[in-house]
Amino acid sequence: MQKISPFLWFDKNAEQAMNFYVGAFKNSPSKLAKDSKIISINRYPSGFKEGPMAGMEGKVLTGVFKLAGQQFMALDGGPIFKFSEATSFYVECADQAEIDYFFDKLSAVPKFEQCGWLKDKYGLCWQIIPKNMGQLIKAPKALRAMLKMKKIDIEALKQAAKG
Repeated sequence: MQKISPFLWFDKNAEQAMNFYVGAFKNSPSKLAKDSKIISINRYPSGFKEGPMAGMEGKVLTGVFKLAGQQFMALDGGPIFKFSEATSFYVECADQAEIDYFFDKLSAVPKFEQCGWLKDKYGLCWQIIPKNMGQLIKAPKALRAMLKMKKIDIEALKQAAKG
């Protein structure tokens, strides 16, 4: 296990989310796609009729999975906590095809899309960004163009920088 791993609190759909994310990354054009998998799932035991574990029988107590080599942990913890836009996962993409793939696969809230940011169907936020983003937006015109984009368009940024 890596020293620091993101730990994701889901209501009651951690296993569904883990399968979705692993599928999205495993089928991506990324060179690291093959290192995406569910490693383990420990489930809530039966027999709890009251308290915080009541009704959680069979749900994910802890789930460990990898996306492109990055390890995550997840659990079903009930509706107590929700994800916030204050935290996002930055996906560095090699090219436009990879940006298109991840943006199309993960985005579920079109009104939230801006500057490569998106929100998925589980409420997690992602940044789908080209590897050379810093270079692409050095020119003020390119930066202004990027601020108007939802999904990053590498060619449009290059054209804006020239113009």
